[in-house]
Amino acid sequence: MRRLVQQQPRDDSAVKFKIPSDLSAVREVQSRILEDVKRHGYGAESTFAIKLALEEVLINAIKHGNKFDTSKHVHVESNVTPEEAEIIIEDEGPGFERVEVPDPTLVENLTKCSGRGILLIEAYMTSVEYSNKGRRVRMIKKNDGDAKQ
Repeated sequence: MRRLVQQQPRDDSAVKFKIPSDLSAVREVQSRILEDVKRHGYGAESTFAIKLALEEVLINAIKHGNKFDTSKHVHVESNVTPEEAEIIIEDEGPGFERVEVPDPTLVENLTKCSGRGILLIEAYMTSVEYSNKGRRVRMIKKNDGDAKQ
């Protein structure tokens, strides 16, 4: 049973998805977006950055945003061009304040098994913006041209 709902693309590099709050749906969305990344000539480093950030933000949306509530969905939009990849993810949860997320680099948080996702997303992407009370994340990764290295 296919659980991913892919909506009609705006053009060949812009797509929208609506997925259930189920971690099994992450892989298909990630694969589709990474196909666009590869098709537009992103190198290994940029592709890795996008893959990691996309996985982290989707898991966060399902786990922390929607709290695995199967009646809620995660909405994903991506627009990949040769210059940049823009990805917008929005969950249907209560939201969060970025400044209230504990810093995983503080001594008291170093041994915790979780809590590094946002730090990784912000480190690997060119820009990350939170809106709609933290339910919406807009990430951009510029194509650094690492394909030519």
